[in-house]
Amino acid sequence: MSRIGRLPVAIPAGVTVEIAENNKVTVTGPKGTLVRELPTEMEIKKEGEEIVVTRPSDLKRMKALHGLTRTLINNMVVGVTQGYEKVLEVNGVGYKAAKSGNKLTLSLGYSHPVEMIDPEGVETVLDGQNKITVKGIDKEKVGQYAAEIRDKRRPEPYKGKGIKYADEVIRRKVGKTGKK
Repeated sequence: MSRIGRLPVAIPAGVTVEIAENNKVTVTGPKGTLVRELPTEMEIKKEGEEIVVTRPSDLKRMKALHGLTRTLINNMVVGVTQGYEKVLEVNGVGYKAAKSGNKLTLSLGYSHPVEMIDPEGVETVLDGQNKITVKGIDKEKVGQYAAEIRDKRRPEPYKGKGIKYADEVIRRKVGKTGKK
């Protein structure tokens, strides 16, 4: 039995979960609504204040889908109650971020400023000129947009310049040495 898959997902107060045909799960909470179609092979049942996911057989694919389905439902429940956020840091001389409306403008040492528009359901908040917080209720969208921002200028190993996650550790390399 999948250790993650067999755990029931608790439904907190103020959250409603509806399971339609084809395993279309709708989770509504104080922060918003998330809808997702989950693998049809899995059996999703609402038992009181919990959601239980069961698998039809012990095939390798079913075992994999079991834990995935349960985690996706849990992420939806956490998203509509607490939400998700990722913090990025802009490091480097002259590197900065600015925000106007839903447009994020990054100055990253290129000949032009990099402009990014916040996708639907995700918002960016600036803390000073070098801290970007990506917030939203969909874990996948938040992580994807944070990764796209980071990809505009990844941190380099010599000086650590670039955009990095706040909890990321950059492996530093020793620069070149002069001739003796």
